This record gives sequence, C-alpha cells and structure tokens, in this order.
Amino acid sequence: MKAGIHPAYEEINVICACGHVFKTRSTHKGDIRVEICSSCHPFFTGRQKLVDTAGRVEKFEKKYQKARAAKKKQPVG
Repeated sequence: MKAGIHPAYEEINVICACGHVFKTRSTHKGDIRVEICSSCHPFFTGRQKLVDTAGRVEKFEKKYQKARAAKKKQPVG
C-alpha cells in the first residue's frame, strides 16, 4: 500500500436514539448517530412496537364499523 493516500481508519462511537452507544472503526470523522440499533430493533429484541400515529387505527375501525355490523346480521344460508 502506498503511504499517505488512504484515509485514516480510526475508532469512533455509534450513538443510537435509544441511548445505546458502541464503538466501531470507520474512515468517517466524528461520531455517527443512528435512529435504530440492534439493542432496540424488534427483530433482535423479539418485542414488537406498534405506533399508532394520529389515531389511524381508530379512524379505520370507525370507517368500517357499519359494514362489519351489516355483514354479521346477514343470515347464513
């Protein structure tokens, strides 16, 4: 390898939004901030987080409530 043409490969901190901090090596200068990491991602933790933004689930339920009620009242035959 030629000397002086490659970027420095140094140890940096990766900081997640959940507060978890771990070290890695990169040519990136400074710390890296991420939104999700292996300690808070549902695939790795086994916990599913459902986030209902602006009441979308309730809005959907309210919209189709009448159709479900009508379907239940129909006789099977």
